[in-house]
Amino acid sequence: HVATLSEASGLSHLEAQVLVNRGILDPQSVRSFLSPRLTHLLDPYRLKDMQASVDLIMSAAERRDPITIYGDYDADGLTATALLYSFLTSLGVPIHAYIPNRLTEGYGLHINAVERIARRGPGLIVTVDCGVSNNEEITFAASVGLKVVVTDHHQVDESFTPLCPVVNPHRADCPFPFKHLTGVGLAFFLAVALRAAFRERGWFATRTEPDMKDYLDLVALGTVADMAPLLDQNRLLVKAGLDKIRTTRWPGIAAIAELAGLSLTTLTAQDLAFRIAPRFNASGRLGDAEIALTALTTRIPGHAKGVALQLDRINSERQHLERKVLADIEASLPSMVELSSQRALVVTGAGWHRGILGIVASKLLEKYRRPVLVLGVENGTAVGSGRSIPGFNLYKALKSLEPLLDRFGGHKHAAGLALKVSHVERLRQEFESLAREALSEQDLTHRFEVDAEVSLKDMAIESVRRLMSFSPFGSANPEPLFYTGPCDVVESKVVGERHLKMKVRQNGAVFETIGFGLAEHSPAPPGPIHFIFTPEINRWQGQEKVKLRMIDLESADRSSRLQRSPASP
Repeated sequence: HVATLSEASGLSHLEAQVLVNRGILDPQSVRSFLSPRLTHLLDPYRLKDMQASVDLIMSAAERRDPITIYGDYDADGLTATALLYSFLTSLGVPIHAYIPNRLTEGYGLHINAVERIARRGPGLIVTVDCGVSNNEEITFAASVGLKVVVTDHHQVDESFTPLCPVVNPHRADCPFPFKHLTGVGLAFFLAVALRAAFRERGWFATRTEPDMKDYLDLVALGTVADMAPLLDQNRLLVKAGLDKIRTTRWPGIAAIAELAGLSLTTLTAQDLAFRIAPRFNASGRLGDAEIALTALTTRIPGHAKGVALQLDRINSERQHLERKVLADIEASLPSMVELSSQRALVVTGAGWHRGILGIVASKLLEKYRRPVLVLGVENGTAVGSGRSIPGFNLYKALKSLEPLLDRFGGHKHAAGLALKVSHVERLRQEFESLAREALSEQDLTHRFEVDAEVSLKDMAIESVRRLMSFSPFGSANPEPLFYTGPCDVVESKVVGERHLKMKVRQNGAVFETIGFGLAEHSPAPPGPIHFIFTPEINRWQGQEKVKLRMIDLESADRSSRLQRSPASP
């Protein structure tokens, strides 16, 4: 594959290898990957039920019936809600937004919320990032005079029968070829279809037609926050959204970026995922997502600054709560000896804030590389979140344990669940035995999916610049990762207590490296080393040079514990 692709598309062997590892196998795919254009976006009307959804929204808009956008409290649901709310507001359509409270209501449509919305009179609910499993609530909405349009990207059961227009690429009868749009991606496609319908009805004879590019930064933020694969349609949207964010019209995004110490001109997808999205997610986690929605919709810079400061404070509180719960868990975990005989982790505790258990589960997964359930106990019920590793389908596991659970939902890597405290011990045993059946010792070792084994002279600035053009990096399009060695260590020191800074040499090529959190490897092993790294371009006072971000290292005379298996296509 690699040699053929390299020859056919004029890429270096190394560039071709990196792209093949990401499933990009022919010159046509290479072209659209390297030059993603918005003209390559698919037609929204290829999504099943798009026409019916547009018709319902148009007739509500023309009759001036109340329309409520009903979202979710995470960054994907919030950006989707903000997008449709701002888009329809700009057209003079009366619009409301509703975000359920994570702690008192939980995810999805709720009867009490539908009742409250119905008090405004007969109208329309448009769900974003939720609704596909809410048949009971949709039936209830109809009984109180409300029509519903569902837009959702969550998995659909085989037995799925829609009770209203449902736009979801996972429907078995949906011909839309790209299945990995997020909630905000679907909201954007709906807005594109709506704009065409408004144009046809002459709506723009008296008002300005909205430019859909103005909403792409919201799409980029929600898509990256939801860890959606950054390929195909998502790559187009995120790359264009990162360009748009440089001149964003949403002062809340600019204010959050400033508080996070980031410059809008150099913002990357990783900055969105790890520095900006957590601040928008925090308010929903701790109970009040309205603050985040305000930050995403206000056009008043002074107001945006105040709201951004609130979000920043809430995020600090979230980090504090998270550290406390992690410390509790670490203190109560059995010794590592016992842990090594377990394939899964189920931890419970009282007084834990329910909104942060998912993040705690992710942190434990990262550290112990095992499927993990983190359950907070209150009033005889255990409620919490699970995270899983490749090779163990969390949703399937919980489905087979359904008799023990009051409720659960999610997908193969992440899920939420609730059960009676009296069932927890049984859940722990059964979950462990499912993990034992599914996972081998090797599944539990930290593995690096390395793109290629290289020598340092392959890291010339021009090649690295070409590799950097493969961004935005994220899920399904990770930063290129390389293995090299043996290299001599010329200099080595610890900086900022936890990080290892080195200068390494191989056949005359000398590079500076930084290894975040790798201080335990100091002093550097005597003699040459092997290491795994990602190349970066460092800009300083107008000069550019290649620096290597070291991910892991070992002495060259050790039998390698670094997994060198190339990433699979």
